[in-house]
Amino acid sequence: MIHTLLGAEKFRAGSDLYFERHDGQAVTCDDFVAAMANASGVDLTIFKRWYAQAGTPRLTATISHDAIRQQATLTLSQVVPPTPSQPVKQPMTLPIRMALFNRETGTSTGESLVVLETDSATLTFDGFSEPPVLSINRDFSAPVVLDTNRSEADLAFLAAVDDDPFARYEAMQQLMIDTLVGAVSTGKANHTAVVESVGDTLADTTLDPAFVGEAVGLPSEAFIGDQMLVVDPDAIAVAREALRSALATAHLARWRAIYAENGDRAFKYSPAAKGARRIRNVALTYIIAADPAEGAQLAFDQFAAADNMTDRLAALTALANSDAEQRVPALDIFYQRYRDNALVLDKWFTAQAMATRSDTVDAVIALERHPDFTLANPNRFRALVGAFGVNQRWLHSIDGRGYAFFANQIIALDPVNAQTAAKMVPSLGRWRRFDSERQALMLAALERILATPGLSKDVFEQVSKSLA
Repeated sequence: MIHTLLGAEKFRAGSDLYFERHDGQAVTCDDFVAAMANASGVDLTIFKRWYAQAGTPRLTATISHDAIRQQATLTLSQVVPPTPSQPVKQPMTLPIRMALFNRETGTSTGESLVVLETDSATLTFDGFSEPPVLSINRDFSAPVVLDTNRSEADLAFLAAVDDDPFARYEAMQQLMIDTLVGAVSTGKANHTAVVESVGDTLADTTLDPAFVGEAVGLPSEAFIGDQMLVVDPDAIAVAREALRSALATAHLARWRAIYAENGDRAFKYSPAAKGARRIRNVALTYIIAADPAEGAQLAFDQFAAADNMTDRLAALTALANSDAEQRVPALDIFYQRYRDNALVLDKWFTAQAMATRSDTVDAVIALERHPDFTLANPNRFRALVGAFGVNQRWLHSIDGRGYAFFANQIIALDPVNAQTAAKMVPSLGRWRRFDSERQALMLAALERILATPGLSKDVFEQVSKSLA
């Protein structure tokens, strides 16, 4: 953000002054900011609130249009949510890169930087006979939670033409989020806009394959849940799989082509090769969704022939989520090959703990009894129990078995590694975000942990805060 505020030349001057003053010293954030301010002549007093206030600002950006005056008006407002030790917050310095696009030509009038240091601000832009489309927080210029009044059509437009990769990615992801949240809320889904936008992205040969691979991937179930007042894990899973199926079926020929075009290459550690692996593995997940038998065979063949862990693990993960007959052989082969490599074997545990299969809770319970699982290895515990703790679909299984297993593991680990055990508690501590039935189950699990004799101070504090 400081680089954005000052520009490259002044930031470099600030860096030079910082090293001139402090090379070899123990320094503070204040020293760094002071060097930047002194060298550039820019007052960074308000910016220093980033170091003093907790929480992520929420930025609301509303665009309106006056056809008579041919003006576009952008209204920005920020709120920094209260936190336990800071109920009242002051406005932060938010450097916001933005551009306004012409819907007909697909071009913008150029990027501009708006610095918001107050609660709100209004800006007007002349020369717009038609409503422009807002591209905002370009290049991730400020770490904020962004709310806008952009329509589905606006997001689809930006997903197709925005010349800023971050803003383009965000538009696609927001379009997907809006579609999925709408499907969960209403029980009805209209996938048309997302299907068309993904098609446009796949057809654009000027885009970096690595970018395409990220842009067309679905938001995680946990991230979708973060956008909702009350999380419904079952409905989220159904909606997400329905959108995946729609995208897979509509673009199956293109997914097959992408998979074929980016295969049969020896491993290289280069941006181009990494991008090819990324888009190919995304294509594989969509092929499996459209044609499970074909996809499973492709995944197993990739798993067997892979000359790098990225491709082998991507194929294993795809199979671990499936009902394919190749699933068990692949898991067995991976285990036998890497059983003596602790870090790689952790990935084997995680792939199963994060699986979307309906028997995941049973599988995780069985893996806890596996000879290679041990409470004495924090990495192994995180690989299985920690991974299951972020598996929104099955930790929150409505029968309560996921909560019971998770609480049992926290209790078992506490005497061995209290700090790691305490870090697991927040997965249960988010009970307020869920429906009343799940709330009751999560509270019961927390209370059972709290009632455990000899509970460590670390876990006691985390559970107590969660119950407060």
